[in-house]
Amino acid sequence: MSLVTRNGTPVDAPVAPPKVVRQRRVRPGLLGLAVLLIALGGLGAAFAVTSVRATGSYLAVARPVEVGRQLSAADLVAVQVSGGQGLAPVPARRLNEVVGLRAAVSLTPGTLLTRAQLTDDPLLGPGQQQIALGLEPSQVPARKLHPGDKVLLVSTPDSNAEGPARSGGTRFEATVIDTATPENDDVVVYLALAVRDVPAVVVLAADDRIAVVLTEAA
Repeated sequence: MSLVTRNGTPVDAPVAPPKVVRQRRVRPGLLGLAVLLIALGGLGAAFAVTSVRATGSYLAVARPVEVGRQLSAADLVAVQVSGGQGLAPVPARRLNEVVGLRAAVSLTPGTLLTRAQLTDDPLLGPGQQQIALGLEPSQVPARKLHPGDKVLLVSTPDSNAEGPARSGGTRFEATVIDTATPENDDVVVYLALAVRDVPAVVVLAADDRIAVVLTEAA
């Protein structure tokens, strides 16, 4: 290419060098990060779908239930739970299967009910019988006795006897099965007692010579 100057002499014009377009290099680290984010997004969506599908109706504790007490329908309430991985709550449709079972542990309101918290074992063990003791409130060793509490029945001295016959202190181990409070404000305590101890305890109770000591709370 020529360029004409003022005096008419042609000269060669400078030629602009061609532009070199550099290709952008894709960093492997960024590419891997993008793939990872896409994968995590897919997993998150799958988890959300799974959680929605896992939503179900389960049984929860509606009011306090003491150890050893039989469950009633009023003790439980159906709740909707989403997810619940790692838990094994009792489905609400199995309400009739758990009503009547005993609480193996204390049940707290607002918690999901699991089968491991329940038992169908009787509180009366082999070689035991159930008796009932009527106690005045001041004779009860705690504000409230609970099923499963361990107590010691101790004979008190006989005020009408003399000499060795007057002494007390005989001990009998027992387990609380249940309690009731009649209208006269006395407390009836139902106990599981060894068969061999039942006759002696009945005689002592008839003479009002029994003291109850709480040795182990359930």
